[in-house]
Amino acid sequence: MSLVLQISDTHFGTERPVAVAALQALCEAQRPQVLLVTGDITQRARPREFAAARACFDALPVPTRLVLPGNHDIPLFDVFTRAFDPYRRYAQAFGRPLEGEVERDDLLLLAVNTTRRWRHVHGEVSPEQIERVAARMAQGRPGQLKLVAVHQPVAAVTPQDQRNLLRGCERAVQAWAAAGVDAVVGGHIHLPYVLPLQARWPALLRPMWAVQAGTALSRRVRDGIGNSVNLIHTGAPARVERWDLDEAAGRFTPVAVTRIGAGA
Repeated sequence: MSLVLQISDTHFGTERPVAVAALQALCEAQRPQVLLVTGDITQRARPREFAAARACFDALPVPTRLVLPGNHDIPLFDVFTRAFDPYRRYAQAFGRPLEGEVERDDLLLLAVNTTRRWRHVHGEVSPEQIERVAARMAQGRPGQLKLVAVHQPVAAVTPQDQRNLLRGCERAVQAWAAAGVDAVVGGHIHLPYVLPLQARWPALLRPMWAVQAGTALSRRVRDGIGNSVNLIHTGAPARVERWDLDEAAGRFTPVAVTRIGAGA
């Protein structure tokens, strides 16, 4: 069984030392095989923030990682860089290409870059990205948990977050469900939850979930929810565990479990 640690919205430059230390301890205790970072690695896309993020991720005992950029990882005030090489600082820390995949016997995880240099906040998934992901997922093997990672959410739990939804998400969800995807994993809104997408789109050809991570390391928390990460277990059935930071103990502890995938 594979274990994926999903963290999001680390916003280095605003990181909390207690959360960074707790993340290190969590990795040492749980030993995930994959680290998935679903965007907003930095607060303002500064080189020192990317360097701090890279140092933190390098120190974690996780053999494989997949790191997506978020809208905060494109320079906001450096207009020239934003226009002509928006991902240069990200690439200096984590390399190119901006998208990637992890495949194991029981896991197929694809990362999709949904940021756009002309959008300060909102994300978009293109028809080409939708089709490419669907084609790759259709090639997946039986028994694999199939996950697509994006930055912006495909489903919201509050009216105010409707404006934050990924542009093109309805078409993407329909195509990816038909291709066998089990969950779309994201961040961006600093709010952790797991939603069954068939409740939003009853015509979907199979059950599929939206898995959102909260604020992993930053002081930029929301709605009284502190720092939070997800552990995603493959298996029968697969499950998502939400782990929140226990401030008094200085460690992440499990607070919720949701089954996803076949048999949920």
